[in-house]
Amino acid sequence: MRHGRQLIGRDLMSPRRSDSRERMLTSTEALLREHGATATTIDRVLAHSGAPRGSVYHHFPGGRTQLVDEAVTLAGESITGLIETAAQADDPVVVIDAFFALWRDRIVASDFRAGCPIVAVAVETNDDAPQLARSAGAVFARWQDALAALFHRHGLPDERGKRLAAFVIAAAEGAMVMCKAEQSAAPMEAAAVEIHELLARTLQETTGRPRGTA
Repeated sequence: MRHGRQLIGRDLMSPRRSDSRERMLTSTEALLREHGATATTIDRVLAHSGAPRGSVYHHFPGGRTQLVDEAVTLAGESITGLIETAAQADDPVVVIDAFFALWRDRIVASDFRAGCPIVAVAVETNDDAPQLARSAGAVFARWQDALAALFHRHGLPDERGKRLAAFVIAAAEGAMVMCKAEQSAAPMEAAAVEIHELLARTLQETTGRPRGTA
């Protein structure tokens, strides 16, 4: 479990880059986590990132919508990459334990203020920018595919792996919302335990090998 947590958590915080475009994307992601999509304005992004105002439409000619859309995609790719890297571990239960530990650590470190930037975009209507909801949906689909591929490599049938992957993501995201509301890590910890037991039992029944016991 410890090894998987290190694998999936070691890139938790990316180094600050000097490029104003990268700083704006990083700041947008952080603001989405804490304030939601509607409250993530250009002015807030500039104040948070320290980027010059003139750089906004130079780097993001589509304005705020493009900035938020790219930040959502970047955040999604980051987690997908961590899942795929951690998937090299021998035990998929270890990877899922680390997935829940990552989200628990993030929300606790933010004093229960920061959630998932993908959810922040997905739950808002965004009638003026429907592409944001599509981008959020695409991120969830990539996470599901990455987890389903992991489960398939360890013996689960494709359809069962896809369903279980969707359930893992839904459990983690729902627990994160509850953690923010309750100001407690307990919902994430409870979800992690139940998912651990379900996945370990399912894999053992399928492959005959005990899982998640390290």
